[in-house]
Amino acid sequence: MAASRYKTLVDALAADIRTGRLAAGVRLPTHRGLAAREGIAVVTATRVYAELETMGLVSREQGRGTFVRDIAVPAGHGIDQQIVATGAVDLGFNYPSLPGQADLLRQALREVATSGDLDSLLRYQPHRGRPQDRASIARHLGRRGITTEADQILIVNGAQHGLAITVMAALNAGDVVAVDALTYPGFKVLAHAFHLDLEPIPATTNGPNLDALEKLCATRPVRAIYTMPTLHNPLGWVMSAIDRTRLIKIARQHGPLIIEDASYAYLAEDPPPPLAAAAPDITVYVSGLSKSIATGLRVGFVVAPPSAVPSLERAIRATTWNTPALTTAIACRWLDDGTVDHLEAQKRDDAKTRQALARQELAGLPLISHPSSYFTWLPLPDDARADRLTATLARQHISVTTAEPFTTSMHTPQALRLALGSTDLDSLQSTLRTVRRVAIEDAYA
Repeated sequence: MAASRYKTLVDALAADIRTGRLAAGVRLPTHRGLAAREGIAVVTATRVYAELETMGLVSREQGRGTFVRDIAVPAGHGIDQQIVATGAVDLGFNYPSLPGQADLLRQALREVATSGDLDSLLRYQPHRGRPQDRASIARHLGRRGITTEADQILIVNGAQHGLAITVMAALNAGDVVAVDALTYPGFKVLAHAFHLDLEPIPATTNGPNLDALEKLCATRPVRAIYTMPTLHNPLGWVMSAIDRTRLIKIARQHGPLIIEDASYAYLAEDPPPPLAAAAPDITVYVSGLSKSIATGLRVGFVVAPPSAVPSLERAIRATTWNTPALTTAIACRWLDDGTVDHLEAQKRDDAKTRQALARQELAGLPLISHPSSYFTWLPLPDDARADRLTATLARQHISVTTAEPFTTSMHTPQALRLALGSTDLDSLQSTLRTVRRVAIEDAYA
């Protein structure tokens, strides 16, 4: 088939989708069906659909076929969040804030302004943070069950930066990384940027399928396991102590590094000890204060085995040189005076209230969530179209996220992730009522 004929077919299908002649949710012919209809080879038909998928116009679903996307919804909705329209309610991202946080910041700025070390905050800082600041974080981590030395802590610009330097320091292009079949979109973006080979692990109701993980590690050279054992995003699970022990055993047997993302761990009350507590020699622990305190407070921390610290420090130097001293100083004051513990407790209560509200207003729908998390997962029937539902909600001035940004497997489930922490309770209640009505009309009718 001539290249011009191939391109002509791609352009024709793209035009039909963009003009609405092929409506959102329409199932396109199979690869063989398209080949027979157009008189082309099956391999060429596959290439046509692959290009349309790259353009964000179709989505492939294993076992179901190729469908026209609703192009009113950005293909990367999630980590590549579009600006939410003025007046829209954002159920796509979480940035929970409590009354009085601004006053806390004003007071902290006054205290820093009158402190004796103000001049030092204007200078370059040690790449991994000042010793006294790392000591503050070590005391904080001790309350989370991690006993560590300040020398094993690196201060970073939020947990996403912590994940980035971990990937830079520990992995190379082409390395195999085991991840959950549904995982944090920010790690997917890093994997794409650094050309990692993500291998999806299916989920059980309480965590990753460890039989599948063990089989993967026995058959492929897995270099790292990326996991969120305490309050998984987006499914909300908290892995049991038994499963954590088995995951560590698998890692010790086969050699991969464990990358433990604890960004939402503060929301779970009395969880089992972190993986980094039981296996500090093979675990890099990443967390921060953006979720628990404020998204604008870009202070995160990495706890690593001593042998990994130098390479992580080089990655910090290569990316940001050091975390801004002023925000770090404020964060560590709050760690030391109990402000962080107080705000985290308040946010756990706030998240519980919002989860209870979601259960009330979305009654009858098959929600998956943790009782004190700021998000809930809403699976849809197999014949429903999440992108179509998302577009309908957008027209109702409600922004939500489909499963696409979270998916690492070939099969993208039809589901929505609803972030509950970015609007006031009255607005959240009325918005969830609209979500339920639209979901029932569009997906469950």
